[in-house]
Amino acid sequence: MTIVLREHRPGSDPSDFIRAAHEVYRNDSSWVPPLDLDMRDRLNPRKNPFFQHAEATWWTAWRDGRLVGRCSAQIDQEHLKLYQDATGYFGFFDTLEDPEAARTLVDAAAQWLERRGMKRMRGPLSFTFKEEVGVLIEGFDTPPVLLMGHSRPYQAAMAEAAGLSKVKDLFAWRYDVGQIPTRAQRAWEQVQSYPEVRFRNVLKRNLHRELPMLMDIFNDAWSQNWGFVPATDEEVKKFAEDLKLILDEELAIIVEIDGRAMGMCISVPNLNEAIRDLDGKLFPTGLGEILWRLKFKGLKSARLMLLGLRRELRGVKRYGALSTALYVEIAKRGLAKGYEWGELSLTLEDNHPVNLGIRSMGGRKYKTYRVYDRDFG
Repeated sequence: MTIVLREHRPGSDPSDFIRAAHEVYRNDSSWVPPLDLDMRDRLNPRKNPFFQHAEATWWTAWRDGRLVGRCSAQIDQEHLKLYQDATGYFGFFDTLEDPEAARTLVDAAAQWLERRGMKRMRGPLSFTFKEEVGVLIEGFDTPPVLLMGHSRPYQAAMAEAAGLSKVKDLFAWRYDVGQIPTRAQRAWEQVQSYPEVRFRNVLKRNLHRELPMLMDIFNDAWSQNWGFVPATDEEVKKFAEDLKLILDEELAIIVEIDGRAMGMCISVPNLNEAIRDLDGKLFPTGLGEILWRLKFKGLKSARLMLLGLRRELRGVKRYGALSTALYVEIAKRGLAKGYEWGELSLTLEDNHPVNLGIRSMGGRKYKTYRVYDRDFG
């Protein structure tokens, strides 16, 4: 009853790879099965622009004919171009409580990367830092929000037993919509008094035109963050297509100073709330359920995915309260739209100014994700 690996190359049928997650998370009430159609698109080189600058493969692990886990390995040329550190990634790391399966999958990913000249493996990332990141090590009792990962409580131990070592923790914060702290309210009022500052919505009809500008702000604001890799033009186009389907214009804000876009705050409705009980299936009834829940029932939660200001504003005293004012603005808008809570994610464990700002708004850290490294030789 040894572990048998089956390799699945991009373009092959991903059914077993997708089904592996259902086996791992069977009877886990917190797991939200992603839509199978979306997973197939993410694994399809013809539909996912990630594959235009990356190569990847993935495996399923089997014991006595039973699916017991899965894992991917990928090399992102955009990362290598920026960092030149010979680091590859692994991702989609989900196993039963089976140390041999976890070790076999991790070893396969490491060997695949090392044969291609990599000196280090990092992850799990599925496939990049813009998607699911890390092994969940805290917060198992609540479901993940949109594009956030989930793990079994034993998965970190499986990772460490497979020779992986912690490199960084990342935090997800929960903010319950309600009373605005007094200091934060004053910061918002101060910024509102500046005649040159304007908050405006990102409109769906203008999304393709405005998204390159938003990504320019993103690339500037996050350029010094650990693990940052800028999005390619094709990835921006794909993001615009996906975002347009779920965007709530009131929760997507551009900050203009003297007419120039200088910051942004992008929150999206938590679609996981609408798909949680569909088992990943859109048909025959899933699509209708989603549309009904979005249009008539409404969602009660959202995820703040992106909040950033151009680096040239850092240290400018007049705009020192601008980030806090953005938190308050999005909280006020969320309350007016009927949202009850939101997740702010992800933040680095050592990004103390951002973490302090979230705490000052009343946010509490409720999930922690761990990224691991494994050096070769």
